[in-house]
Amino acid sequence: MLLTVDVGNTNIVLGLFDGDHLFESYRIKTDHRVTADELALMFRGLLSEHPAPDGVAVCSTVPSVLDELRRMFDRYFSDVPTVVVGPGVKTGVPLLYDNPREVGPDRVVNTLAAHPLYGGPAVVVDFGTSTNFDVVSAKGEFLGGALAPGIEISVDALAARAARLFKVELVEPRSVIGKTTAEALQSGLLYGFAGQVDGMVRRIADELGERPVVLATGGLSHLMFTVCETLDHHEPDLTLLGLRLVYERNR
Repeated sequence: MLLTVDVGNTNIVLGLFDGDHLFESYRIKTDHRVTADELALMFRGLLSEHPAPDGVAVCSTVPSVLDELRRMFDRYFSDVPTVVVGPGVKTGVPLLYDNPREVGPDRVVNTLAAHPLYGGPAVVVDFGTSTNFDVVSAKGEFLGGALAPGIEISVDALAARAARLFKVELVEPRSVIGKTTAEALQSGLLYGFAGQVDGMVRRIADELGERPVVLATGGLSHLMFTVCETLDHHEPDLTLLGLRLVYERNR
């Protein structure tokens, strides 16, 4: 059994693979102050009903949590081969970026998973703490992309900076023209971000000179997939699928 761990700024997602089949996944809150021992307690609790993993693949955008994960695996899973995505790890993804070291490991892993699944050119729209637009060439190269504030960041900013506004549940409102403050906020957030996504995808397509296949992934992808016009496929576990491929290439 392979354990894959995707550490994001908001959530840590765990995936369990039997061969190439993802049969279980878990999502826990990311705590930047978490310790290795606390992580071990959470991991052992979640994995208690499953056989011990015989391999681990990790991708992290949070350095402090990655450091504690390394300590945890060294202490509690010392006999399990572990691959951490970073410099020196084989991904097979050419990074056509001015400074490849600036590319987040999650963006590399998503590119690795997207190409064999859907071909290219492709755009991966990752709805997380930030909204990432990652562009994949027809050859599977990472061409670059765009980064924007995520939906939840915008919700928090509005509630913090506007005296009469408040946090709302992220659901689709009855109509674009909101009849309450809550509905107006929901409309502006969901349809506003949908307009951003569709506009960015069309600009990227113009620059590529052809229409790419567009994938939605990330924690809020299930919500945005229903309101965006340019998203072709919903692949919420794309990063976990990419981590499995990274492990196979480095085993």
